[in-house]
Amino acid sequence: MAEHTPGPLDDPSPRRGQLLRNPLRGDAFGRAAEGFARMMGTPAFLVGMTLFCAVWLTWNSLAPESAQFDPRALNFTLLTLILSLQASYAAPLLLLAQNRQDDRDRVQAEQDRQSNERNHATTDFITREIASLRLALNDVATRDFVRGELRDLLEELEEESPRPGVDPEALRAVLREEVEAALDRRTAETPTTPAPEKEQHPK
Repeated sequence: MAEHTPGPLDDPSPRRGQLLRNPLRGDAFGRAAEGFARMMGTPAFLVGMTLFCAVWLTWNSLAPESAQFDPRALNFTLLTLILSLQASYAAPLLLLAQNRQDDRDRVQAEQDRQSNERNHATTDFITREIASLRLALNDVATRDFVRGELRDLLEELEEESPRPGVDPEALRAVLREEVEAALDRRTAETPTTPAPEKEQHPK
């Protein structure tokens, strides 16, 4: 008879396939517990359990003694054991389902907290941007302001007596060109406010 020689310890043996699938593996048992707890909390379960007990008690009370499988003389011992067994399994299953729901609520609360922090950071960033834009706009001459200044200047020129040999219309045209050139130079020299770097929002 050939002797079986085991391989070295550092040489792993081939993995054997599982003959039977473990029902407690993964999340299947937890989902089953939640389904059981959800089913027990429905009116259909309560009505079905009430009808089951009523039929059981009626049969074992009114049927002939030879047909009774849980006689009334023994105080319905079998029914009592069935209900006790159901209660003993229902309590831990309900607790397991409640623990899983608490874990989901905890994860959802953490996600909501992170989302609120991101929204708060975004709101602060937008508020600072608006404030910087307001400060930049305070230093920029608006169109109405420039028009008002030009109108006042033209009115002053019209009120003053023109010098001999100077055409008022030509003077107004030259003045208008000089003002427009000055406004263009000021617009070109005004630096644009760079957008601040976006903050790193917490993930």
